[in-house]
Amino acid sequence: MYTAELAPLAGSLLWSSLIALLPLLTIFLTLGVLRWKAHWAGLSALGVAIAVAVLAYGMPVDLVALSATQGFAFGLFPIMWIVLTAIWLYELTVRSGRFEDLRLVINAISDDPRVQAIIIAFCFGGLLEALAGFGAPVAITGVMLMAIGFTAMRAATVVLIANTAPVAFGAIAIPIITAGNLTGIPYQHIGAIIGHQTPFLAAIVPLFLIFLVDGRRGVRQLWPLALVVGVVFGISQFVSSNFVSVELTDIIASLAGLAAAVIMLQVWKPLGGQDALENMRHEREHEGTGAPDAGEGTGSVAVASPPRTETRLTPGRVVMALFPYLLVIVIFSASKLVPALSSFLEATDVTIPWPGLDGNVLTAEGQVSASTVYAFQWLSSPGTLLLITGIIVALVYRMSLRDAVDVFVTNVVKMRFSILTVASVLALAYVMNQSGQTITIGTWIAGTGAAFAFLSPILGWLGTAVTGSDTSANALFATLQQTAAEEAGLDPALLVAANTSGGVVGKMISPQNLTIAATAVGLLGQESAIFRKVIWWSLGMLVALCLLVGLQSTVLSWMIPAL
Repeated sequence: MYTAELAPLAGSLLWSSLIALLPLLTIFLTLGVLRWKAHWAGLSALGVAIAVAVLAYGMPVDLVALSATQGFAFGLFPIMWIVLTAIWLYELTVRSGRFEDLRLVINAISDDPRVQAIIIAFCFGGLLEALAGFGAPVAITGVMLMAIGFTAMRAATVVLIANTAPVAFGAIAIPIITAGNLTGIPYQHIGAIIGHQTPFLAAIVPLFLIFLVDGRRGVRQLWPLALVVGVVFGISQFVSSNFVSVELTDIIASLAGLAAAVIMLQVWKPLGGQDALENMRHEREHEGTGAPDAGEGTGSVAVASPPRTETRLTPGRVVMALFPYLLVIVIFSASKLVPALSSFLEATDVTIPWPGLDGNVLTAEGQVSASTVYAFQWLSSPGTLLLITGIIVALVYRMSLRDAVDVFVTNVVKMRFSILTVASVLALAYVMNQSGQTITIGTWIAGTGAAFAFLSPILGWLGTAVTGSDTSANALFATLQQTAAEEAGLDPALLVAANTSGGVVGKMISPQNLTIAATAVGLLGQESAIFRKVIWWSLGMLVALCLLVGLQSTVLSWMIPAL
C-alpha cells in the first residue's frame, strides 16, 4: 500500500515541487523548444514522471505501472474514442459528397472566411462543447474549417483558441458539477461566479479569431461583428449561469451568438471578404494541400476541400447537408436534458476498480484514493453517441456498410500516433496524480497566503494543460483551492470558480488537445509548431484571468454573487 507524501524530498515543499514539475517541463521543452513529435514528447514526459514517482516519491514500481495502464486506458476510452467517432462522422459527409453542400450553406450565410471562423469555430464549436466536450469541438470544427479553405495550421490555431470560454460550462457543466460535488459548495453558486469571469474572455475571443485569420486589417474591417457576437455570447453566459440554468449556459450562449451573427449580417456587410479569400487561397496553394489525398502516408486525417462548384442549393440539399450536425444536437440534447434517457444511459456505466491498484493508493490525508476506479461508459460516452449518429447518417446518406467501415478503419490507421500520444499523456497524468506529484505542486502554489487569489487560476491552467480536461483539473485541485482559501481568509467559492476559469485557457496547450487538432487538420507530427502558435495566447489570457480573480477578491468583491 502506498501513501502519497506532499514533501518527499527532505520535507521541503519547494524542492519536492521543483522535482514534481520535471514531467511538465519535459512536455514544454520537447514540444516548444526541441520541436519533437507529440508522441515522443508524451512518452518522454511519461518516462520522467515514472522516474520521479519511483525515485523521489518512493511509489512501488508495480503501482506506478498500474497507474500508467489506467491512464493509458482512459486515454483510449473515452478520450480517443470520442475523437475517432467525431472525425469519422465528418469523413462520412466527405465520402458521401454532402460536405460540399454544407460549404455552400455556410457560404450562403457569408463567404467571408473571417465570418466563417466566428460562426464555425466560436458559435458552433461552443455548441459542440456544451453538448459533447472532451475534444469533439476541436476535431469537428477543425476539419470543417479545413474543408472550406483554411490552411491546416490556421484552422488548428483558430479552433484551439476558440475553444476557451465555453469550456467551463462544457458537457452540460460537468466541470462545475464535479467541483461542487467535491467541495460541498452548491455548483449553481460556483457557476454563477464563473459567469462573472469567463464572459470577459468570450467578449474578446472573436476579435482574436479575426486577427488570426486576417491580421489587423481583418480586425479593422470586422470588429463590429466580432464585438457583437462576443458580447452577446458573454452576456448570455452571465444571464444563464446566474438566473436560468448552469447546465444550459453554453447552449443558450452559443445559439444567441449565432443568432446575433446571422441577424447582423442581414443589415451590415463587412468589407474585404474577397481579399481575405484570395489570401487564403494563395496560402492554401503554397501549403501544398490542395489534393484530396494530401498528407497520405504521413498520418494525416484531414481531407482537403473538394473542388468548389457553383451549383444551386435546393431545400432538400440544405437539409441533407445540415442533417448530421442537427442530429448531433438532437441526440446529445436528449441524452443530457431528458431525465429518463439520461438516467438510463448513466445506469449502463460499468465501474471497474483497477486490478492491483484500487485500495492500494492512499492520499496524503491517508484516505483511499477514489481515482483508482475506472468508469467504462460504453453507452453514455459522447463517443458512442457520435457512433450512433454516424450510423444513422450513413443510412440516411445511403452509404454501404463497407464504405462506412472502410472510412472508420482508415481513420484508426491514420490516427495511430495520435492515439499513442493521448494515451501516453493520460498515463502521465495518472502517474503524477496518484503518486502525489500534482498535489505537491498545487500545495506549494497555494502556500502564498492572500496573494493566492491572484495565482489560483494557474492551478486550473496547469491541471487542464496536463490532463486536457477542465473536469479533471477540478477533480485535482478544487478541494485544494477550497482549503487554501479558508486558511488565507478568502472566499472558497471564488477560488474554486477560478480553478475552473483558469482551466479554460489551459486547454489549448494540452498535448491531448494539440494532438486532436493536429490530427483533425492533417498536421500530425507538427504539434510543437501549433504549440508555439498558441502558448502566448494562453499565457496572455491566463494573466488577464489572474488579475480579474485577484481584483474580485479585493476591490471588485461586489461582483461576486452571494451564496
